[in-house]
Amino acid sequence: MKTTVSVIIPTLDEREHITAALDLLQERRRAGHEVIVVDGGSDDGTCEVASGKADRILNSPRGRAIQMNAGAREAHGGILLFLHADTLVPDVSFRVFLEEFPSSGRVWGRFDVRLSGSHRMLRVVENMMNIRSRLSGIATGDHGIFVRRETFEKVGGYPEIPLMEDVAISRRLKRQSRPFFPRGHVVTSSRRWEENGIRKTILLMWRLRLAYALGADPADLARSYHP
Repeated sequence: MKTTVSVIIPTLDEREHITAALDLLQERRRAGHEVIVVDGGSDDGTCEVASGKADRILNSPRGRAIQMNAGAREAHGGILLFLHADTLVPDVSFRVFLEEFPSSGRVWGRFDVRLSGSHRMLRVVENMMNIRSRLSGIATGDHGIFVRRETFEKVGGYPEIPLMEDVAISRRLKRQSRPFFPRGHVVTSSRRWEENGIRKTILLMWRLRLAYALGADPADLARSYHP
């Protein structure tokens, strides 16, 4: 029996980035997989741009975790793949993932990530992200987290917190199995590092992760991340 994938993309004012992400998924749609865009109240025309390139466009209260859970409730696929709107999945990576993951014996996983920019420090950043994730078993949303539907439901979905929802669900999923790492990769926009400064962004992210690990309120961390 064919395993189908539901790709769930939360959006908020992502008109400039969503088209490229959706264009790469059209071949997968033609193969019987589905794409669900869950919008949190965009006013830049994101939904209009996504129209015709997604199987469904849902409206949801704002909040990435809330939006992803809303998409999962409407999904039909046996595997859920959660993508950021500025994350691209090359078709070859999708095909390798489909070949490897269903028979892996694991219930969740993530892709290696590459950053879109050309600055040499970004190569260091992406390698650090991938190595840290492999060692810790914790994935971030930039990696493209995928999970079997029954497992997602079993762990209660994403904790609906304003930041670190990816770290939180990784902890839940690790209790079910170690993550699976397919040979493919995704390409995530490096705009966050380029706009705010690479070193400054690295330090901010490490500070937020450490604070969360020590028990800080995600709402307070969100205010630091989105001042």
